[in-house]
Amino acid sequence: MEESPFTIDPHVHSEGSYDGREPVELLLEHAADIDLDAIVVTDHDTIEESLRAARMAPAYGLVGVPGVEVSTADGHLLAIGVEECPRPGQPLPETVDRVRELGGVAVVPHPFQRTRHGVPRRRLAGVDVDGIETYNAWLFTGYRNRRAAAFARRYDHADLAGSDAHRVETVGRAFTALDLPTDGSVTADDVVAAIRRGDTAVHGRRAPLHRCAGHYVKGAARKSGYAARRAPGVATSVASALLPF
Repeated sequence: MEESPFTIDPHVHSEGSYDGREPVELLLEHAADIDLDAIVVTDHDTIEESLRAARMAPAYGLVGVPGVEVSTADGHLLAIGVEECPRPGQPLPETVDRVRELGGVAVVPHPFQRTRHGVPRRRLAGVDVDGIETYNAWLFTGYRNRRAAAFARRYDHADLAGSDAHRVETVGRAFTALDLPTDGSVTADDVVAAIRRGDTAVHGRRAPLHRCAGHYVKGAARKSGYAARRAPGVATSVASALLPF
């Protein structure tokens, strides 16, 4: 019988994130229940809960892999396998370098999606990242994931899938399979090395449509709020321009 692949959801948010709501204990319990081998808690610009989750993971039969979603000057970046949060607000190439200095891999989540702080194509082309999230569970159609996959193929980046879960029930809705054993011998360093080698395969299904809509609307609202602070009176036009329909 063919051995099952090592499965990981590398993009999960906890109550430690400004937009999360779940304790890491619940996230870990659910991940174990659905037979994942690991999750990475990637809260926005804070790593404390992720470090705690990584320490607790073996008690749930999971591999502990810490990480964080960093707000770079060019968009969001997943730093997987780090134990320190890179300084937010720095240019993408510098942040990628810092992630590697910290022993991790740099993966771009939901690229090109402006309402969700995705790195624009013009900023990403030519940057030597370790991977691209080519399947994100929060989508209306497959168009943006297909664009991300085409970009990853063109520039020979590893493909990853992540749930981008903000609630426990969506953990594992998208996940990445790694070419690693499932005999309990795998470490966080092994996970990082597999991603760096590109030994990855994506799996996933779309989050419910009404939740996708709410997710995008909240993102547009955050963008319009930012525009309002910078230039009062233009928020509505900016928000409508950023909606992904």
